[in-house]
Amino acid sequence: MDTVVRTRDLHKHYGAVHALDGLDLTVDAGQIHGFLGPNGAGKSTAIRILLGLARSTRGEASVLGMDPWNDAVAVHRRIASVPGDVSVWPNLSGGEAIDFLARLRGADTASAAYRDERARLLGAFGFDPRKKGRAYSKGNRQKVALIAALAVPADLYVLDEPTSGLDPLMEVVFQRELRRVRDAGATVLLSSHILSEVEQVCDRVSIIRAGRIVESGTLTDLRHLTRTAVSFAANEHDAPPALPGVHDLEVTDGRAHFTVDSDQVAGILPALAAHDVEGLRVAPPSLEELFLRHYGEDVSADAATRDGTDAPPTRRAARRVGRRP
Repeated sequence: MDTVVRTRDLHKHYGAVHALDGLDLTVDAGQIHGFLGPNGAGKSTAIRILLGLARSTRGEASVLGMDPWNDAVAVHRRIASVPGDVSVWPNLSGGEAIDFLARLRGADTASAAYRDERARLLGAFGFDPRKKGRAYSKGNRQKVALIAALAVPADLYVLDEPTSGLDPLMEVVFQRELRRVRDAGATVLLSSHILSEVEQVCDRVSIIRAGRIVESGTLTDLRHLTRTAVSFAANEHDAPPALPGVHDLEVTDGRAHFTVDSDQVAGILPALAAHDVEGLRVAPPSLEELFLRHYGEDVSADAATRDGTDAPPTRRAARRVGRRP
């Protein structure tokens, strides 16, 4: 499989602050690759380097086989990007802004193919292109950038917190569009701290913490890091069956609850069947549980020492994993 994005030992320093500290990231062609981590972990810094908007302190970065700093013009002919905080021209209408951004990427905005795709996306996102930019909410400003990016085909879509400000219905539309471009052969790098979003749409995930990748793989690969939740109907006055390898066993509200290492689930099912348990529920771990269980204890410490590394180092903001700003 071809590699579309690759970094090796990538560093970015802002004085004494190390926004990236040896980042090794690989994104293969034809995938939606989630780039996951709390705010301040280095996601946006890495993306700025991949887009040729910042120069690394040291290390290597390659996008579509090119150097994003030295070959920025050639790289941008083949990619589309959406930032997490979009500004639009206050005196241009939304439609004018979309067309202008599309022309910057070489689109013929008078062609029937572009006009049809633009109209389809306007309808899908429920966007009114007639209003002036000054009248748009944050969510509608995001829609301007998303529609402009998706209306013109690209080999690589680089999306940095792109759904910030979108309502849940529009997030579903966004996920559907990502699958569409992937199925058409494009590659997507989706940076997010919204864990459910990554879990719903991504083929592979790389978790960044303190400026470096700490885990990378499919969701199935990564779920070995946490436990599966199991419950079944049980009488609070009777002891639940003794089961090997379970954790945190308790009986509340007429149900027994426990967790088990995900790779041990198959081993406990025969034991549960032998006890004729009723109302069995087995819930695989979410990506949020994976992240918080494996790294949650250190997130606060990282934030205290690295706060602001996804922005100029002088900025300070309260940050929480899995929360929208």
